[in-house]
Amino acid sequence: QVQLVESGGGLVQAGGSLRLSCAASGRTFSAYVMGWFRQAPGKEREFVAAISRGGGSPYYADSVKGRFTISRDNAKNTVALEMNSLKPEDTAVYYCAARKEGVTTLPSEYKYWGQGTQVTVSS
Repeated sequence: QVQLVESGGGLVQAGGSLRLSCAASGRTFSAYVMGWFRQAPGKEREFVAAISRGGGSPYYADSVKGRFTISRDNAKNTVALEMNSLKPEDTAVYYCAARKEGVTTLPSEYKYWGQGTQVTVSS
């Protein structure tokens, strides 16, 4: 089992940057595929990015490709999401999630979730 805690959200102007971090408990962090998702008011939770157990082969939603970067540090049990060139449409609650199986973009396939951190991008 793993517990996840996100941090780093906030209010930023369009074009700005934020770095989200997710800290995981437990000694087997490297056994989990990690993902970032987001949910805007009135919308379904959507995939943002995911990274494999070893940190290679990151996956991105088309809407964030080239602007966001996912990374992980297995020694520190953390996964980060660097967000650049932020747009108002990036406004949402951002969640990190974990699963033991392979990388997938489906929220329903992730077993463990953090509580979320709010990102608001003003125009």
